[in-house]
Amino acid sequence: MIEVKNVYKKYPNGVHAINGININIDFGEFVYVVGPSGSGKSTFIKMLYREEKPTSGSIIINGINLTTLKERKVPYLRRNLGVVFQDFKLLPNLTVYENIAFALEVIEESPRNIKRRVLEVLDLVHLKQRARSYPNELSGGEQQRVSIARSIVNSPKVLIADEPTGNLDPETTWEIMDTFMEINRRGTTIIMATHDKEIVNNIRNRVIVIEGGLVVRDELKGEYGYED
Repeated sequence: MIEVKNVYKKYPNGVHAINGININIDFGEFVYVVGPSGSGKSTFIKMLYREEKPTSGSIIINGINLTTLKERKVPYLRRNLGVVFQDFKLLPNLTVYENIAFALEVIEESPRNIKRRVLEVLDLVHLKQRARSYPNELSGGEQQRVSIARSIVNSPKVLIADEPTGNLDPETTWEIMDTFMEINRRGTTIIMATHDKEIVNNIRNRVIVIEGGLVVRDELKGEYGYED
């Protein structure tokens, strides 16, 4: 499903961020990617949604080789991937409903399907009552739930979350994790980069630890395992 094979990444400034990573992730898994700052974790996550390209090796997601994918095809790849960021990335001049619908409008989905699907995902993240609100009228947790709803409105097979709880208070963090767990229960593969030891140690899933651009630990129902 996701196959990362002998991947290296060297930046133009000479920094070797990834030094030979091999990982397989199956359909329906929930995987934490952890590691200290500067470990290569962020570069690895960015390569999964083709924000960065490997210098060598291959990354295959749903049968698509991201290493050889032409730039013009990247938007098509992202239609089958959901991405959730730490800073929400909502469009400030659009309502909650419009922010989520926008992801379907760009692929020319029918208005009837857009309405049905947007209301479905708003229901999943418990924000139907805020459909007409604007991002600046929402709390941080609500904004992140809108971001999650937008990321899954296309029904992606894979959801990539890059430090999604990094800007949230502890109570809101657990609410967001409940949402991710429900999305995963419905069959979506989730790959989540996090620095949050409490999440990793309390909601046990597969843990991949990256240090020095290498996978140094990969275990099912693993622990966070080190101090920042």
